[in-house]
Amino acid sequence: MSASAGLDTVWVLLAAFLVFFMQAGFGMLEAGLVRAKNAGNILMKNFLDFALGSAVFFLAGYAFMFGKGNGFIGLSGFGLGEGAVNPSSVPLEAFWLFQACFCGAAATIVAGGVAERIKFHAYLVYTVVVSALVYPIIGHWAWGGGWLAGLGFGDFAGSAVVHLTGGSIALVGTIYLGPRIGKFGPDGRPRALPGHNIPLAVLGVFLLWFGWFGFNPGSTLAVGDGKAMSLVALNTNLAACAGTVAAMLASWVLFGKPDLSMTMNGALAGLVAITAPCAYVAPWAAMVIGLVGGALAVFGVILLDRVHVDDPVGAVPVHAMNGVWGTLAVGVFGEKALGLARDGLLHGGGFAQLGVQALGLAAVATFAAASMAVLFFCIDRVVGLRVTKEEELRGLDVGEHGMECYAGFQVFVTQ
Repeated sequence: MSASAGLDTVWVLLAAFLVFFMQAGFGMLEAGLVRAKNAGNILMKNFLDFALGSAVFFLAGYAFMFGKGNGFIGLSGFGLGEGAVNPSSVPLEAFWLFQACFCGAAATIVAGGVAERIKFHAYLVYTVVVSALVYPIIGHWAWGGGWLAGLGFGDFAGSAVVHLTGGSIALVGTIYLGPRIGKFGPDGRPRALPGHNIPLAVLGVFLLWFGWFGFNPGSTLAVGDGKAMSLVALNTNLAACAGTVAAMLASWVLFGKPDLSMTMNGALAGLVAITAPCAYVAPWAAMVIGLVGGALAVFGVILLDRVHVDDPVGAVPVHAMNGVWGTLAVGVFGEKALGLARDGLLHGGGFAQLGVQALGLAAVATFAAASMAVLFFCIDRVVGLRVTKEEELRGLDVGEHGMECYAGFQVFVTQ
């Protein structure tokens, strides 16, 4: 192996480690935004999203995503065995780990949307199916030589493949489960069910922001002269900063006070939105993308409340809505000179790239939502999807795991 190849491998592995660390970010964010009685349950889901997800991605998911097959699905290289395809210049094992961490991130997005009311064993079934089949199929379309790749669809690091997939499934899950007890009053007005530890949630956001410097720049899969990864890193940070400011201002105007939880989600919204176009746009465009994304996160929460969709952590506004926006932004601000198939709308390319982006996001959202709606229906009929009213009121930590994250909240009678 040459020195340059070795450097590329180290970079991809380091990026994989950063993306893996995002699981801690998701865990802290979601645990902080749920009530104390459910903190352990949401963290268990984060653990199993990665542990189970990595196992099935090794056995089958990678083959479905990158194997030789057709435009819909790959069909070779199960268990990284004979026929395993490596589209990168780094060793297969390094590339697999990087992609496995992406798979874990896509799966764990859903945990926040269905928090505080889904049965743990039902959630594990979801994790296996999405990591082994649904996410890899969508990934094959865009990154594994599938039909979207053939059209020139641009999604550099996953606004559609990762975030729109997870966000769409979260939306289906929240609708199917229904709102948490007490979320909406008799008059239909939403009630606040505050998270138990906002400082913990803030820590989660900063961990995710940090991990995103592996998520986006790591998707270059090579160091090269450093220019490409540097542009991606710059755009990633600018979009996050712009999203933070936009969400703060929007919440200030709408609610009379600058809301911290909205501001946190604004940062994440900017990160999600820039994930697809991060390599294809100029820094000024990254800031515009982030500004729109941050505002969209705030208005998305208001919209969900009005239609009685209960999303405890804002997974749908952050990941689904900004997955859509980020994917479309490629067709608006993208530049052929930066590696995109064709110029975007603002650079004289007309609507061609924008049309491909719209087709791609429609396909991703429809497939993810439809397939998981069928799965949730089947799970509900076989083992049940939602915990009982008593378990929900007492808390899933005790009901599902027989423990508490914070001792002393439950009173037990012993003999």
